[in-house]
Order: sequence, then structure tokens, then C-alpha cells
Amino acid sequence: MARSDRLMRLLEALRRLPKPVTAARLAAETEISLRQLYRDIATLRAGGALIDGAAGYGYTLTEDPTLPPQSFSRLEIEALMLGVASLGDFGDAALAVAGRNALARIVATLPDRQARQAAHATIRSWRPPEPRAAISIDLDLLREACWDEVSVGITYRDARDRTTEREILPLGMSYSPRTLMLVAWCQLRDSYRTFEVPRIITLSRGGTSFRPRRVQLLRDYVTLRTAEWKRKEQAAPPPA
Repeated sequence: MARSDRLMRLLEALRRLPKPVTAARLAAETEISLRQLYRDIATLRAGGALIDGAAGYGYTLTEDPTLPPQSFSRLEIEALMLGVASLGDFGDAALAVAGRNALARIVATLPDRQARQAAHATIRSWRPPEPRAAISIDLDLLREACWDEVSVGITYRDARDRTTEREILPLGMSYSPRTLMLVAWCQLRDSYRTFEVPRIITLSRGGTSFRPRRVQLLRDYVTLRTAEWKRKEQAAPPPA
């Protein structure tokens, strides 16, 4: 086998196999001896591949010099810049910081010409400052519950100033210029509910997993709301 083909097969195995992958597994995948494998690992490292690990511990490819740099059209770059900038208007502070950090990593991989386009984007997002209701709960905990598909316990104060305690299945959040909404399945009411996050007084992680029901619950919610909107449209008087 040609040396270049052997090295490409080794890189492909490092990308594909569960990490960290042992030297014995890599040698079997690439059909070479352990001694040759160690030499090929050293060759890849000398060529710019960042491979963590060592013999006896397993290897992980953390930076691959053979992958092409990111490339986007001018309009795609503008869309990325606008989307991340809009997080400052709609999202919370942590989400806005995460967006800026992710965008910085993307821009760092762009060719010089496209990186300059990102630095001089022509489309901007601006909204008049609007008062936003303060959020007192830990949003990171709420996001993790959505990702992990696990229930949360909340104390909630509604628009009539009534306080209830309930366990809910958090399905997703929706940002608007004024507030943050949470769509959930309420165990107390046994139905869908939409909560204003600023009205949540306390939040704690629950013990009820709803994996893998989240996708179906969201689909049913969208179907339900769409049917409601259509009924309202049909019931509305025709325009004069």
C-alpha cells in the first residue's frame, strides 16, 4: 500500500472510530503492524495533525489539517453576522456571548477575503430599546432540562398574581423583544401550557424523563395550535 494511502486510511479511522481509539484497533483497521502505526502517527503529527494520546491510552484526532477551511457565500456571511447580532436584541446575555464566541471561531477558519467581508458586513440589526421583564431563575438549568428531556419543578405566578407549584416537561423556549416564553407539558393540568419565564419564581430539576417523547410532543403542540389559528381565521368576519 502506498504511504499516502496508508496515512489517509489512518486519518479516516481516527475520524470514524469511537474515541479514544487504541493503537491495536487502529492497526487492525489499517492493516499494518503496531510498529508501523506508531511511525505513521508521528508522521501525521509532523504534518500538522493534532492527535492527543499515546500508546497504551488510545488516540483522539482533535485537529485535522486535511479538512478544507470553512467557505460561505457573501450573503451567507451577512446572514450569520445578522443572526448573531440579533441575539443581543432577543436573547439573554449568556446566549449572546455564546453566539459571538461561535461566530469568532467560524470567522477564524474563513479565507482572508471572506474574513474581511465578515468584518465589514453591510446588514445590521437595530431595534429601539424596549423594557424587558427581569428573569430571576437559572436559565442554564432550564436549557439543560430541555436538552436532557427531563422535567422541572417550578413555582409560577400568573397574570392574576396567583401562585402555583407544578412539575412540567419543558419542550422549548421562544424569545420575543419583550419576554421569554416556555412551551411545556404541565403535569398538574395534564395539557400544554405556555409560561412567561420572568413569572417563574423558583426552578429545580425534576426526576421525570420524557425522552424520547419531546419531538412528538412538540409536533402535537404545533398541530394543535395550527388548528386553533385556522378556526379563528375562519370565524373572523370578512374584511370590509
